[in-house]
Amino acid sequence: MSASTRTPVKVYVPRDSAATSVGADEVANALLRAAARENRPIELIRNGSRGMLWLEPLVEVSTRGGRIGYGPVTPAEVDGMVAAGLFDGAEHPSRVGVVDELPWLATQNRVTFARVGVTDPLSPDDYLAHGGMVGLVRALQDSPEEVVTEVTDSGLRGRGGAGFPAGIKWKTVLECADELKFVCCNADEGDSGTFADRMVMEGDPFMLIEGMTIAAYAVGASEGYIYIRSEYPDAVATMRSAIEIAYGRGWLGDNVLDSSLNFDLHVRVGGGAYICGEETSMLESLEGKRGMVRAKPPIPAIHGLFGKPTVVNNVLTLASVPIILANGAKAYQELGVERSRGTQLFQLGGNIRHGGIVEMAFGVTLGELVDGYGGGTFSGRPVRAVQVGGPLGAYLPRSKFDLPMDYEAFVAAGAMVGHGGIVVFDDTVDMAAQARFAMEFCAAESCGKCTPCRVGSVRGVEVIDRITAGEHPDENLALLEDLCDVMTEGSLCAMGGLTPMPVRSALTEFPDDFLDRQPKAETTTAHISARTEGMP
Repeated sequence: MSASTRTPVKVYVPRDSAATSVGADEVANALLRAAARENRPIELIRNGSRGMLWLEPLVEVSTRGGRIGYGPVTPAEVDGMVAAGLFDGAEHPSRVGVVDELPWLATQNRVTFARVGVTDPLSPDDYLAHGGMVGLVRALQDSPEEVVTEVTDSGLRGRGGAGFPAGIKWKTVLECADELKFVCCNADEGDSGTFADRMVMEGDPFMLIEGMTIAAYAVGASEGYIYIRSEYPDAVATMRSAIEIAYGRGWLGDNVLDSSLNFDLHVRVGGGAYICGEETSMLESLEGKRGMVRAKPPIPAIHGLFGKPTVVNNVLTLASVPIILANGAKAYQELGVERSRGTQLFQLGGNIRHGGIVEMAFGVTLGELVDGYGGGTFSGRPVRAVQVGGPLGAYLPRSKFDLPMDYEAFVAAGAMVGHGGIVVFDDTVDMAAQARFAMEFCAAESCGKCTPCRVGSVRGVEVIDRITAGEHPDENLALLEDLCDVMTEGSLCAMGGLTPMPVRSALTEFPDDFLDRQPKAETTTAHISARTEGMP
């Protein structure tokens, strides 16, 4: 059979930023050159990442037995792998087998990430073939009130950190009588160890567009904005391309899918300020102002962008909406535990052997994620601590690895699930330094509007330095406790209000790190425990 009559083999190489940062573009080009030399027709598809970041660049080849994966692949290896039969799924040391059957993937609850890594992110036909637009079509057949009820009944809560019920927020906007309303997607993903928002935008952008369009119909909005941090140029480019394609397909603009809905969607790029992850700071930035926190009330659902009622949700929240409308609230409700329903995208980072995306129903334990899916530390040393929920989240020791991942359980433990980021540290970590970093980070990223955050964080760095230097540790521990109280109770937003969480958790769980460096200090570990007892 000549090359011209052979059916091209589908070969997948991720275009995700994580993959391209380790050579995926070069691997893709090498595959094209090798195919030409071998006179072997291939169809190269640049998909999103499956989330197994330790295997990137991951090359997948479509065979009768499924998509066979090889990874990590370097450009220098491509010629030899092609000669050995890569395009036929042949054996090779880098061959990992049928990707969908890998236990790491097969045991997950891939709901939001069902298409990510599977489809071509910018192919609308691929999107439709894999269940896209079913949710929007169903939503347009219902009344706005029915759509809001469906989202409420699903138990969907905001995935950006606070965990506020999405349906309640949508109902508030729907009930406002204003003619002009907005839907804003907060894609300013700034928490350490988080990258799920970026992977959605780069790997399945039409899903986010569909979710925002459903939200617009549900609340009566006619305009939407996706606020993306400037550090995500690939996500910005992909979303803009997807929006242009969506307009061409009638998924955006006037009379969406031949309905009465008119909805325009735009991308706006932030300047990289962490504080703009806070919803009111983001709205200020969208209005062309410096990103600073607004006092609440009024809440954005009533007085949001340009003073109009505004839905503000993050990427993962809005990306969950199409599947809820497609399959029904009950199917989503059946996943999870208690008041934490559905799935969460847990992002494993830091000193971790198998870093990446794990989508599981709420209720999976911290230990199952870190030890099971994560495989322990990359260094091979024991795990000493993990920080869950970004730079303002608590540090948790191994003794709390049986903690179930759900909002209320974490709050009860003095922690937070947040955006689902999990950063792992081995036994070489200095927890006093990590506590100091929390205050230092707050000082650098504070918008400066309120004194507890702006000044308290600077004083926090100074007090921790005095404690670790052995200067009047009893007095300075008491001062640090008072300072944490003031920041928690007096700050306008979570930037200052949550900064004490990592500090207090480090003091409570790892007191020796603050004192062992100063053996002559009079304060003992017991004194620290006494100081921190009862801290939230």
